Amino acid sequence: MRRFLIAGFIIVLLLVTLIVGISVGFMVSGDGFGVGGERVAVLRIEDIILDSQIYIESISSIKKDKSIKAVVLRIDSPGGAVGPSQEIYSEVKLLREKLPVVASIGTVGASGGYYIACAAEKIVANPGAITGSIGVIAQFVNYEQLLSWAKLNVEVIKSGEFKDVGSPLRQMTESERKYFQELIDNVHSQFKLAVSEGRGIGSKQMDQIADGRIFTGEQAKNLKLVDELGSVSDAIRLAGTMSGIGKEPEVVYYPKSKSRFLDLLLSGAKTHALSGFPVKERFGLFYLVDIIR
Repeated sequence: MRRFLIAGFIIVLLLVTLIVGISVGFMVSGDGFGVGGERVAVLRIEDIILDSQIYIESISSIKKDKSIKAVVLRIDSPGGAVGPSQEIYSEVKLLREKLPVVASIGTVGASGGYYIACAAEKIVANPGAITGSIGVIAQFVNYEQLLSWAKLNVEVIKSGEFKDVGSPLRQMTESERKYFQELIDNVHSQFKLAVSEGRGIGSKQMDQIADGRIFTGEQAKNLKLVDELGSVSDAIRLAGTMSGIGKEPEVVYYPKSKSRFLDLLLSGAKTHALSGFPVKERFGLFYLVDIIR
């Protein structure tokens, strides 16, 4: 009987600990439980962008929350795959039709991260932030010499000249290289158009700065790539002013997380997975700055 009582006590204790942990996680993350007054939502866009779903879901939730009067995109990302970056950009543009949107660039908001920022009405960056990198990249690994050394032959049967373009089993032909360059140039033009429209920069100046170079926040401001220098707090105050709430608005954070404690536990594995994963060796085109490689 005593054993059952002890076991029951331990189970209750674990449940209480779990509930308290989740509650603390909400408080630490700033998500909260209650419904306050008019608020500014901070949408955190972080790490390498390989999927847009969590951000699109967050934007959908923000639209449904009538208490949210403005949005700050807190960007700490070197960019990522072209498709997801463009999807987030498009959703932010639609969101901007309903609410004021301010982008805040923290440590790095470059390439695809900067692409997304251009959908905002205003961009605020730290003076030493890394931004820009307006360009497109695709990288491929070639194992042909390794296969030759191992005396391995590979037979490929394909339906057309470009079906196995980018194959790691052989050298790329000149026609294939030209084909890929045309793809990259087209996607690069899309990037430049987004920046030109979002920042009001003419095509001549765009051609001068859209060569993949990175800029500090201060340099970017001089080039009209950002509007103001400042922190995320400055961006929140700006969003509050633009929405009419005031300079000290209540803030709610997205994506929602059940527990920041769990996020911290998982962050180590997540960082390891990203740093050890050959992102640009995946097939595809990337808006991705190369400084972290």
